[in-house]
Amino acid sequence: MAVYLDYNSTTPLAPEVVSCISDSLQHHWANPSSDSEMGRIARRTLDTARERVAHMIHADCAQDIIFTSGGTESNNMAILSAVEWGRQHVSKPHVIMSNVEHVATSKPVKYLASKGIIDYTEVAVNQDGRLEVPDVIRQVRPETVLITLMLANNETGVIFPIKHITGRLKSINKERKHPVWVHTDAAQAIGKMEVNVQELGVDYLSIVGHKFYGPRIGALYIRKVLSERVATPVVRGGGQEGGLRPGTENTPMIAGLGVAALLVSDNLHTYTSHMEYVRDYFRTQLKEKTNCVVNCDRFTQLPNTLSVGWPDCSLSGHELL
Repeated sequence: MAVYLDYNSTTPLAPEVVSCISDSLQHHWANPSSDSEMGRIARRTLDTARERVAHMIHADCAQDIIFTSGGTESNNMAILSAVEWGRQHVSKPHVIMSNVEHVATSKPVKYLASKGIIDYTEVAVNQDGRLEVPDVIRQVRPETVLITLMLANNETGVIFPIKHITGRLKSINKERKHPVWVHTDAAQAIGKMEVNVQELGVDYLSIVGHKFYGPRIGALYIRKVLSERVATPVVRGGGQEGGLRPGTENTPMIAGLGVAALLVSDNLHTYTSHMEYVRDYFRTQLKEKTNCVVNCDRFTQLPNTLSVGWPDCSLSGHELL
């Protein structure tokens, strides 16, 4: 029997999510921007989903959530928003990211740099895959407008010290003419650890449904104080999603995302406890029975992720499995 070990890539849809999407396809198909009775029903479906996603990450209000096509769009919107705002304050905005960011973050940044719009700095992680706070803070310049970092790495499971970085930035921003905004891609973290935007202190946070048993759409959290002046749509069109994500909303998938968010809120502790046990058992068995090297300290990792290697092994990962 095949064993699926690629959950950091994509999770299956939870049965509750499948049921919700199916029901919404049949009953909530009207345009949520319409004032018809069916349109109002669809709009309430969106409102419920938005509230559930906001609750999952402890956002101040549901209006802080903008639904998108997925994590890539969310990351692009956050980066573009900060850069466009920054161009009003400095001639060439500067962006900081790590050297292990997902291409959904690194490629937009490098594209803007290739066009001469921004400068950027990549901060290297250490040999354990961890990002050190002083290494990030040292790269802040007068022209810096954005720090964009993943919350947890998709390959190693290492959790980045986002709240410590934003904590250091609070005092730095008080002395600056313009603040440094912080965006985190929480694709790998949501559903596997507590994600609280208040504790993290971030301005933008990307949400990816198919990483936590939801559909393949996403959302972007934008701290309310930024939404009117530091938010730029990737595409232009209608007034949906506060004018930041034009186009008729995909009600069934958004409803499914809301249910997936609800499942995270209700079951996170049970899931993380179970996965920590499974991960630690697997880790112990591998170390006892093979000559594997554990790449990262388990106390800084996601509960579902283990990064190991075998010295002098020529086999591919697929062959090892």
